Amino acid sequence: MSHEKPALLGGTPAVPQPLPAYSSIGPDEIAAVTRVAASGTLSGFYGSWGDEFLGGPVVKAFEAAWRARFGSKHAVSVNSNTSGLIAAMGAVGVTPGSEVIVPPFTMSATAIAPLFYGGIPVFADINAETFTLDPEAVRRAISPRTKAILAVNLFGHPAHLSELRKIADEHKIKLIEDNAQAPFAKDNGRYTGSIGDIGVYSLNYHKHIHTGEGGVCVTEDDDLARRLQMIRNHAENIVEPLGIEDPTNLLGFNFRMTELSAAVGIEQLKHADKHIERRRALAEALTEATRGLEGLSPTAVREGCEHVYYLWSLRIDEAKLGLTREQFSKALAAEGFPHFNGYLRPLYMLPVFQKRAAFGGGYPFNLSEVRYPAGLCPVAERMWKRELLCFEVCAYAVDDRALSEMTHALKKVHAARRELAEHFARS
Repeated sequence: MSHEKPALLGGTPAVPQPLPAYSSIGPDEIAAVTRVAASGTLSGFYGSWGDEFLGGPVVKAFEAAWRARFGSKHAVSVNSNTSGLIAAMGAVGVTPGSEVIVPPFTMSATAIAPLFYGGIPVFADINAETFTLDPEAVRRAISPRTKAILAVNLFGHPAHLSELRKIADEHKIKLIEDNAQAPFAKDNGRYTGSIGDIGVYSLNYHKHIHTGEGGVCVTEDDDLARRLQMIRNHAENIVEPLGIEDPTNLLGFNFRMTELSAAVGIEQLKHADKHIERRRALAEALTEATRGLEGLSPTAVREGCEHVYYLWSLRIDEAKLGLTREQFSKALAAEGFPHFNGYLRPLYMLPVFQKRAAFGGGYPFNLSEVRYPAGLCPVAERMWKRELLCFEVCAYAVDDRALSEMTHALKKVHAARRELAEHFARS
């Protein structure tokens, strides 16, 4: 069958111009920031007990708006998702030697957060369809020292939250959701972030909605909410005023959100649906373009789930495709389709885990026999090494013309795969 010459072999690129960056900042956000700046109060926090301990009026308004949107009893703003994860570790009682089950296929902050309280990350492998924690691998990883499961709703898709919730309840441990990439996603009608004991959201600049940097922790538990609020803002100062007898883990940080960031967050929440629907439509169009193409498996959505597409993913079966992932990637890049391969190297390969040295004297790894050998999580390693290809949906402004060009690029490279294979064999 005839096909167009691929750009890698001298043809015309399917996407002739670089895709522009997407910005969700509009006049409403600019006006909100201007109002706060004109007030002269850019942060309303005090580090001592009183009404200002919980922040300024705009931060409080933002938290109220978040509670209303997601139906959460408590919303505690922070200055990043990373800060929220660290605060969550302290709030649920991670202490030296505690084990926290984490996925290896995520941003490093997920696995690093337990270390700040002396916790030991224990890696469990991922599901090959959704790239989130495999519940059976989690069951195998549980020990008498397990304090919590830290699940990541990766790429905008829910983890197996119902099963993980059941496992956590059976073992009387906490379930925490790292929901950085999946705000507004749903699992059987429930928002991700609301199924765990604590859900942590990101408002980093390239997420679905953003405040530049920022985050939110949600919980239904009054005690956890208060502990999150304390850890966010120099907790040690208010142990006595609140009559707390056990100050364990109540050494505070400065994880406070500014009034400026909160003002942007309020406006971003108002426009969130528009941004989410744009990304969903883009990703679903890419999925339809690749559905049924031999050797390519586009993003899977588990039954009962709603995906919000931080990333759109494509799995490569090299044997069926007749090209390696790297070869397919080179041809796709030549067409002007922006993407990257493998997502992130499994986190246990980082030096902090391989050398078992986070703090002086090998702490906290010197409290544990947990090791991190190669092959620990074979599915995650396979995805990283040879199967997964990703497009960052949140990063680009893609109009109908560009979308048509992108889908054409995918089909064009696939159609020319045999010609490309011969090219690579000769080179």
